[in-house]
This record gives sequence, C-alpha cells and structure tokens, in this order.
Amino acid sequence: MKRHGSRHDIYANPATGKQAPVPRHPEIRESLCRLIRRQLEIAQQ
Repeated sequence: MKRHGSRHDIYANPATGKQAPVPRHPEIRESLCRLIRRQLEIAQQ
C-alpha cells in the first residue's frame, strides 16, 4: 500500500511502478477486482 485516502487506499506494484485506488469496502465486485489487477499489471491467479 502506498497511502491512505479518505475512502480509498492507493496500492502500488513495485515491480512496474503502477498505482491503483482500492475502495475500503467489506466486499468489492469481481469486475472491480479485474480492473485493479489490470491497472497494477498483476496476473490473474
């Protein structure tokens, strides 16, 4: 995690330098998970 925001946290991929906002909700949709992975250039497991 790079930093805290008011409603989102900013996560960074140190290998690529890419950053993405991640909402602080108990659950997030699978479509949002795919978007975050794509933004951070993380391979799907």
